[in-house]
Amino acid sequence: MISNILLVLTWIFIGFGVLGIYRLPGIYAKLLTSSKIDTVAVITLLVALMIKSGFSHMTLKLVFILMFILLTNPIANHIIASSAYQNGIEIIEEK
Repeated sequence: MISNILLVLTWIFIGFGVLGIYRLPGIYAKLLTSSKIDTVAVITLLVALMIKSGFSHMTLKLVFILMFILLTNPIANHIIASSAYQNGIEIIEEK
């Protein structure tokens, strides 16, 4: 039951993330939104799958996947933002 609620919550997070990506101006705001929603949705999804699978070797695999995502996602988004900044993409200020 709890895992099903978390799976629905994952889709809600993804929906708000897509909405935020379309609404916000500039590549940096969109990158921040996609990074946050991607991380939150993956955490929620993997926790739901851990609950659904119970305590087994699959749970340990999901924990390793979660740790990998939590370590690599911020680094990848930082590299993308740094590359955009070094290539001269301007920061758009809200009016």
